[in-house]
Amino acid sequence: MSTETLEKAKSAIPVRGFLDIKDIAIPQGEELVKAILKLKEEKNAVILAHYYQPGEIQDIADFLGDSLQLARQAKDTNADMIVFCGVHFMAEAAKILNPTKKVVLPDTMAGCSLADGCSGEGLRKMREQHPNALIATYINCNAETKAESDIIVTSSNAETVIEALPKDRPIIFAPDKNLGRYLSKKTGRDMILWDGSCIVHEAFSMERIAQQLADNPDAKLIAHPESEEAVLKLAHFIGSTSALLNYVEKDDCQKFIIATEEGILHEMRKRAPHKELIPALVFDESCNCSECFYMKRNTMEKLYLCMKYELPEILIDEELRLKALKPIEAMLDLSKSIK
Repeated sequence: MSTETLEKAKSAIPVRGFLDIKDIAIPQGEELVKAILKLKEEKNAVILAHYYQPGEIQDIADFLGDSLQLARQAKDTNADMIVFCGVHFMAEAAKILNPTKKVVLPDTMAGCSLADGCSGEGLRKMREQHPNALIATYINCNAETKAESDIIVTSSNAETVIEALPKDRPIIFAPDKNLGRYLSKKTGRDMILWDGSCIVHEAFSMERIAQQLADNPDAKLIAHPESEEAVLKLAHFIGSTSALLNYVEKDDCQKFIIATEEGILHEMRKRAPHKELIPALVFDESCNCSECFYMKRNTMEKLYLCMKYELPEILIDEELRLKALKPIEAMLDLSKSIK
């Protein structure tokens, strides 16, 4: 491949989100897996992957987890390069925690509706309206939004964090109103909610899920708290991504209807191969599962090119990084008791 071809591919990253190199032979199948593992060894890289990633990426990852688990792994790694297989805000958080390490993401267009719908400027205006409030922000947000927050939460630690905040201070919770509403009920704390939601979790149909439960009376519905309130009311268990995974593995029930992104079923089937797992149905009757198209933008081919050329790279202004680091570290400190 010529230098000109590579430079052209690099220049197109802001538009395409990934290295798109037409005239390079990318290994396929098992050879692609071997090539990625070889690159990982050569570059002293670590591959972090979220449970919502495609199954083949989950299988090749060094660490698989939810947002809290991956944030911890990113902070503690000794690798020279962090290859983040997730969405942009996750890779950005890894860079915030590791300013001296190279952080790469297979496709920078792997975004998030929650992150896209909440801005640092918007939070500043909310703080002006509620000057005594503390801002607790879901980790599904960009660096500018984190920098305007007092503390970050994940679905795994949100209840613990909210209960630890001073009782005499109001709380602004952003950007997921469904998670915020759920936490308000769980903790008894009144919260001022940003009007945002996850396009994946709000796609579930209460009516279709109710029919699934009627058709499967021996099944339990388990749901992520980003789901809408009507779905949560039907659920037998509500929990974070990792909590849902653990529940399926350990509960005596043999059949589950899963109301979260369908990527988690890959790991669930590994941990509970004898149990029946049914994706919860969405409003769109032409689709029988809830899939995050952002998460699925990452592919094995993009992962290979990302590691080979160490692009796209996540870069953050140092002043912004330091501001965003404080609420993340506050979260990690409060979350030490959570596994």
